[in-house]
Amino acid sequence: MRLASFRVADRDTFGIVRDDGVVDLARRLGVASLREALGRFGLDEIGRFAGEPADAPLDAVSWLPVIPDAHRIFCIGLNYEAHRLETKREPTDNPTVFMRLASSQIGHGQPLVRPRESTQFDYEGEIAIIIGKGGRRIGTDDAWSHVIGYACYNDGSIRDWQRHTTQWIAGKNFVGTGAFGPWMVTADEIAPAEELTLTTRLNGQVMQQATTDMLIHSIPRQIAYISTWTPLEPGDVIVTGTPGGVGARREPPVWMKPGDVAEIEVSKVGVLRNPVVAED
Repeated sequence: MRLASFRVADRDTFGIVRDDGVVDLARRLGVASLREALGRFGLDEIGRFAGEPADAPLDAVSWLPVIPDAHRIFCIGLNYEAHRLETKREPTDNPTVFMRLASSQIGHGQPLVRPRESTQFDYEGEIAIIIGKGGRRIGTDDAWSHVIGYACYNDGSIRDWQRHTTQWIAGKNFVGTGAFGPWMVTADEIAPAEELTLTTRLNGQVMQQATTDMLIHSIPRQIAYISTWTPLEPGDVIVTGTPGGVGARREPPVWMKPGDVAEIEVSKVGVLRNPVVAED
């Protein structure tokens, strides 16, 4: 099942995505957001509306970030060996974690915004997981049961601002730089530990490609580590890391610029596509 957040008829809502359109769930479930629905209902209860007539065709929908109101977006850095090597960073025993703000995100088809302050706008294709069952000190053996879905993510980075200090948050949180979508595919469609392929394309050219078996810190390890120091909640997002091939480490560097189109593809999930514009 594909679940998404979207705007239709000047109203922000969420629902089930089908080939013939979307089934609006906000009124049917009596909650305002997908995050709230994940916290209150199981997939069986959400999925019982999947056969109802579509409320709008796909071409009438404007996509929002999958979880527009996520309370926490945890991002994992340096989590593929090729990326660690290209950045010349030392190996770490534990995941490198930083945070993104929900307000920095956009949905599928919406423009990635290069800010006025920099031209060093880099792509980072990643796989996002969405938490469906909360918990504290979750063990790696139980971690998969806490994942409710998978989505594509472009952790767009303003590289010079990222390097202002040892903390990366400024360069990772400019408005309109993180793309999340187009939808989440629910975990019942993807087996625990199933190998997924992640591909990043810029203007049709493959820039990054990797599989999830290449992660340094696995998804269960990420969940266990983060939940040790903070309880995870339904609707939390973990962005699991980017492979080698980022623009900043190419010779010469490749920056996203106005007129470009960035695509992040995850097997069994879909393609997240966003044009790039300059901030007005």
